[in-house]
Amino acid sequence: MITSRSFRIYLWFVLVNVFLVIIAGSVVRTTQSGMGCPDWPNCFGKAIPPTDIKEVLFQPNHAYKKGQFIIYNDSLKYAKEKFISGATFNPTNWKQYEKHNYAIFNVLNTWIEYLNRLLGALLGIFIAIQFVWSLWYWRQKKSVVFLSFGLILLTGFQAWLGKTVVDSNLAALKISLHLFGALAMVFLSLYIMFLVKGKRLVFTSRKIVNLNILLLLLVFAQILLGTNVRTQIDTISEHLNYLNRSGWVEQLNLYFYIHRSFSLVIAALAIYAYLQSRSVFKTAVRFKNTIGVILLEIGVGIVLVYVNFPPAAQPVHLLVSSILVAVVFNNFLQLKVK
Repeated sequence: MITSRSFRIYLWFVLVNVFLVIIAGSVVRTTQSGMGCPDWPNCFGKAIPPTDIKEVLFQPNHAYKKGQFIIYNDSLKYAKEKFISGATFNPTNWKQYEKHNYAIFNVLNTWIEYLNRLLGALLGIFIAIQFVWSLWYWRQKKSVVFLSFGLILLTGFQAWLGKTVVDSNLAALKISLHLFGALAMVFLSLYIMFLVKGKRLVFTSRKIVNLNILLLLLVFAQILLGTNVRTQIDTISEHLNYLNRSGWVEQLNLYFYIHRSFSLVIAALAIYAYLQSRSVFKTAVRFKNTIGVILLEIGVGIVLVYVNFPPAAQPVHLLVSSILVAVVFNNFLQLKVK
């Protein structure tokens, strides 16, 4: 056990920021801002994104930096070298961007995506600080040092995966992998906190432990189903130009109905585990908290379906599902057979 209270608080701070990045990613997807910055890690070739359409259109007698982007004839082009433009567009100064053909500028989408990347960059800094801080406890808990370094590697992988998402023009599979990478960061952060606190275990029966493991697997399956439904919603909403929200649900396929019904199965299993564990107070409290998060998630899901998919509810739905899997995983770490 590491006795530093400040380090334990900092670990919570990092975990909260992981959840903030998950929320930001969901806001990006909900607002269709994923391609707000068509390149990576810069945005239209700039460290600070443009704030006006004029900045991404060709301007005569204007100083351009190497790599700076413009939209010309509905395509993305970037400056080969630093130069000052003439009175007319000279194609020899520019190169076609070939990773994708998305060439739209929307200042709101651009800044939403930029802030998402900024939060991700800040999280990377916070995790780097955690690793450096963990070195002070090398003799006490070497595993914390190694795992904190592993969190850095996972953060780097997430950054690379974010780049491939943009390069692929928001390929659905890569977006889903990006989400599961973020959840992996949550799990690793929770495990580090578990080790730092000294593995505070709650002993219970094998049946209760197995029920929690089953619950964890079912929640994973539910999130996987949810990513499929989310992909369908993206396709349907784009086809309808993000209008007529009341008609989105009726166009969903069987996966949606399985996803909806499966939430009741998960709730029933959590309630059953709670009833079976009432004799052990600490165990019962964990399942009681789990039930609370499940019911909240079902409530947000009801709002999504019956209130025509309000945009604000979609990030909340993802956040609560992420918290749910974190709660169940934390129970998995702490519940042990007597």
